[in-house]
Amino acid sequence: MTLYEMITLALALSMDAFAVALCKGACLSELKDKGESIAVAVTFGFYQALMPLIGWFFGSRFKDYIESVDHFIAFGLLAYIGAKLIIEAWRSRGEALVCTPLHFTELMLLGIATSIDALAAGIALAVLDINIWLAIALIGCITLALSFLGFKLGKRYGTRLQSKAQLVGGLALIVIGAKILIEHLTA
Repeated sequence: MTLYEMITLALALSMDAFAVALCKGACLSELKDKGESIAVAVTFGFYQALMPLIGWFFGSRFKDYIESVDHFIAFGLLAYIGAKLIIEAWRSRGEALVCTPLHFTELMLLGIATSIDALAAGIALAVLDINIWLAIALIGCITLALSFLGFKLGKRYGTRLQSKAQLVGGLALIVIGAKILIEHLTA
């Protein structure tokens, strides 16, 4: 996987976190930002980096057993995650925003919820020849930056970008998965 592909993967995986950060920013738009944007960004970045590492760790343990079908597994997982993001984007368009104050427990749960897809992507990364430390650093840092940006944009513009971000992220994951499958089948 090239650096460009890792960055694209990181951007795609961060779209859930970006969309949730947009919503939280929009919900808290009437309040002064007392560090909530940083708390959201750091939490989402941390979990988005941690989950692929956990997935990679478990996926690496089974790599020898699945080597003959690893490209199908990588494609299947990435296509599934991408399709899930697209479906969520389609379902959430025009949905009313439910606002609650930002609490520590909610923030931790949101961090985990937005990074479950990254756990599955970590399993897919285990079957590829990549530097996992670079991959999780990119995923964590890009998610942190986009979550911070999403929160600020949400405070300013509301949630108009939410479903578009999820749609783009979903399509990117499907394209990456298809590219992996095609490369392995034609090799």
